Amino acid sequence: MAKVSVYNMEGKEVDTIELDDAIFGVEVNEHLIHMAVVQNLAAKRQGTQKAKTRSEVRGGGRKPWRQKGTGHARQGSIRAPQWTGGGVVFAPTPRDYSFKMNKKEKRAALKSALTSKVNEEKIVIVDDLKLDEIKTKNFVNVMNNLKVDKALVVLADNDKNVVASAKNVPTVKTASTETINVYDILKYNTLVLTKDAVKNIQEVYA
Repeated sequence: MAKVSVYNMEGKEVDTIELDDAIFGVEVNEHLIHMAVVQNLAAKRQGTQKAKTRSEVRGGGRKPWRQKGTGHARQGSIRAPQWTGGGVVFAPTPRDYSFKMNKKEKRAALKSALTSKVNEEKIVIVDDLKLDEIKTKNFVNVMNNLKVDKALVVLADNDKNVVASAKNVPTVKTASTETINVYDILKYNTLVLTKDAVKNIQEVYA
């Protein structure tokens, strides 16, 4: 088991914690990590693009000129794709880009992402993260004490003061242990976890 230092909100080391190898010490599967990231991004796509095919463009019902004898190439409609103002050959239509990963794949991808952060020493464990009031300045001070800037902060419970205080910090995102995903873990340089969050993750994903 990997031993990681535990810090308080002042940035001082107060304890150490052993991380479960079943979650934070697995063999990193890059293929599943890639799949999880693509799935996350695909689900965010609107898929509302639309262009008209030749059957949907208004007009063009009449043959523009007779078949033979004009010297022109034969044409059936002024809304055919080769005409200006005509339809698009393989026009995009609204679609859903999302696809499914099974539960085992999702779990394995998440464990791989968490392990990669431990391997890169980009994980910070905080003894507790509580704020008495909603104040961005106080939250920024805590992040500075921990010497992290672009970070995903994972909380065991949805502490309103912490979440609201972090909202105006563009380089930080907060998440609960139930909503963490591979994309966010990899997007942010540092993963900040409270001790309770570590405990929850180890219980849920063991």
